[in-house]
Amino acid sequence: MSKRHEPIVARLETHGHRFEILVKPDLAFKFKEGQKVSIREVLEGEFIYKDARKGLKASEEVIRKVFGTTDVYKVAEEILRRGEIQITAEQRRALIEAKKKKIIDFISRNCIDPRTKLPHPPKRIELAMEQLRIGIDPFKDVEKQALQVIKALSRVLPIKIAKAIVRVKIPAPYSGRAYSVLAGLGEVKRVTWLNDGSLFMELEIPAGMQQTLIDKVNAISKGTGEVKVVQTKW
Repeated sequence: MSKRHEPIVARLETHGHRFEILVKPDLAFKFKEGQKVSIREVLEGEFIYKDARKGLKASEEVIRKVFGTTDVYKVAEEILRRGEIQITAEQRRALIEAKKKKIIDFISRNCIDPRTKLPHPPKRIELAMEQLRIGIDPFKDVEKQALQVIKALSRVLPIKIAKAIVRVKIPAPYSGRAYSVLAGLGEVKRVTWLNDGSLFMELEIPAGMQQTLIDKVNAISKGTGEVKVVQTKW
């Protein structure tokens, strides 16, 4: 097995204890990015360790005390979601470069130079990022990081992002938890609680985040929510 595909350690230190799991690199990275990956596929062996390299397992008593369960898959999800993946410097560089390209592509597709009304070429964006020494987190969401990068780039580039006005309707059974999730994706323009308990929201979001919004609505409402794009503007 090549080093690229060898299992790596995901580690979470909490409540005075260290918990580790062995994971498949490629799938673990996708999980950390928020992609739909089963934890069963990510795990390399169904064990929770206190030191994976030495093969020392964490006690069930401690696991239950910290996580409230001894279910390996639930605990592993928490470790992977909240913890850190122990990767080599080479792996980190490769991940950062791949994420950087995605961020540059997002900005090039969704932003323009307001003077010319034309997109900034990817190379211009990359050079500006290097000039500002903008750091990239290999595990954070592309869209959210792109918005932070755009804000930084505005110091050296005339740049404007495309916006989309979208209307969302969430059925009553799922409306309670929907507001805070959706509000975190953009600027809330209008909120109405309908007589049947459904939630109606009008949001202004970056145009490139439309699919992210649709995915969130589907996840929250189990596919019963509605999303309609009513306007895209520069």
